[in-house]
Amino acid sequence: MGRFYNLAKKLLFSLEPESAHTLAEQVLKLLGWCPYLVRPYQHPMLENTILGMSMPNPICLAAGFDKDATMLAGLNQLGFGGVEVGTATPRPQYGNPKPRLFRFPKQESLQNAMGFNNKGVARLVARLERVRPLACMVGVNVGKNKETPLEHALKDYQQALQASLGVGNYYVFNLSSPNTPNLRDLQNNAFVGELFSMARTLTHKPLFLKVAPDLPSDALLKVCASALEHGAHGIIATNTTLDYALLPGAKPFGGISGQVLKTKSREVFKQIAQAFFGKAVLVSVGGIDSAQEAYERIKMGAHFVQIFTGFIYQGPSICRQINQDIVKLLQRDALDSIQDAIGIG
Repeated sequence: MGRFYNLAKKLLFSLEPESAHTLAEQVLKLLGWCPYLVRPYQHPMLENTILGMSMPNPICLAAGFDKDATMLAGLNQLGFGGVEVGTATPRPQYGNPKPRLFRFPKQESLQNAMGFNNKGVARLVARLERVRPLACMVGVNVGKNKETPLEHALKDYQQALQASLGVGNYYVFNLSSPNTPNLRDLQNNAFVGELFSMARTLTHKPLFLKVAPDLPSDALLKVCASALEHGAHGIIATNTTLDYALLPGAKPFGGISGQVLKTKSREVFKQIAQAFFGKAVLVSVGGIDSAQEAYERIKMGAHFVQIFTGFIYQGPSICRQINQDIVKLLQRDALDSIQDAIGIG
């Protein structure tokens, strides 16, 4: 599959990024309809149960790739331990004007200013209700509509959560995208506390806060603490960055992901793990594209990791390759399972 993708990548990268994504969507739909074309990699050392959720492996796909849950069956065949769909908003929205997605192949990075483009939570729920049982767990990432004033944001998050409660294994509140005006202003103790207090009255399913890598350390830790005090089960760190100095030639808008985010995301996650490991489920995302990096984050305290940009650059075999190599790392370290590696660093 890796060799095939090296050829297909030339075609995909010759297209405008969103057109390439649409083509990839059609291929993944086809794979979902023909499940015997690819056999997912499985190994008992990678299996884990987190917050009651059975995970076949710790490598998950971050939100933003399958915004409307159109590719789940195909992504499941590629062997992801989980797929986070969305970000879904209460009402459909186009997102920001195009062009809004940019590749930086030399740095294996992306910059996006998508703006929560999606067909609305009702369409996402309808699709998830039709999906056959999957080996991977499904997370639902929710946000507010662009035109909703900040003072009414809580209602948007409540509406999106309530509408989707029957279809996800876990739920993520996205307050950290840089592409909805002023959204990151909601990363404050008061709103986060109110948000999770509301959510806990609606569900006992796992709830996560996804945070930005650009908050000052003190503010970041206080926001995470507020979320956990008011009912969050875990923290996902991090979203994309607005640190444009990391990427030569970066646009003056939109969030950066990929290899240039790796060090910053790892350092932010380290701070969160030092403060909250053992008190919450921690998820690391940002610049992860190899078993060595995924394993390091797990040893730092990640219960599982998420990838996104690495999937774009390395293709559909990345999940299989990382999982195969993690098994070798576990065997090298004389560990019986992935559970034994979490937080040992």
